[in-house]
Amino acid sequence: MWVVKLGGSLANSEELPRWLEVMATAGAGKVVLVPGGGPWADEVREAQKREGFDDCVAHRKALRAMEQYGRVLASMRPGLVAADSIGVIRKVLENNQVPVWMPYEMVVADPSIPESWDVTSDSLAAWLAGKLNASTLLLVKSLAITDPQLSIEEMVRRGWVDICFPKFTSNARFQVCVLGQGGQEEVGQLLTVSNLDGKVTSG
Repeated sequence: MWVVKLGGSLANSEELPRWLEVMATAGAGKVVLVPGGGPWADEVREAQKREGFDDCVAHRKALRAMEQYGRVLASMRPGLVAADSIGVIRKVLENNQVPVWMPYEMVVADPSIPESWDVTSDSLAAWLAGKLNASTLLLVKSLAITDPQLSIEEMVRRGWVDICFPKFTSNARFQVCVLGQGGQEEVGQLLTVSNLDGKVTSG
């Protein structure tokens, strides 16, 4: 099983339909899709500036933002199905479809997850990958990624992932892979390979 996080910055990208096509075909029955926050999370950030609510409230609103984006993704391609629990995720996979994670209930129920902007959808995807005993966590970014095999610490330094990401991956059994613009073909190929070399790859 793979957990694949689609960055919110892809929400208005021409590449998004191609990513969803790969997920729904090569990833059918073996990929769990995690949506980023996209423009909906940006709205939460702006609302927090205007209204002054605390980070706990912002965090929960951002989880709902992920769900909004997720429902949009699920509506764009047959075979993508909203799933809000481990049981539903596994059932969707058994039906040879792709669950799109609705994170709110699961994340709020775990008090060990900090309720702040320090935890983004990248860390939540890593948390889910651990819960599911996934073999691979794939982060799909809208960046043009050219540097191969960056460490997680370097990814944090460059702002590719949030500062809590190392915490959620430090004892992980899954491998971490990062792909950027134009990586759809590579994703399709990777999904057919059972073992990836190295702990972290990017490209």
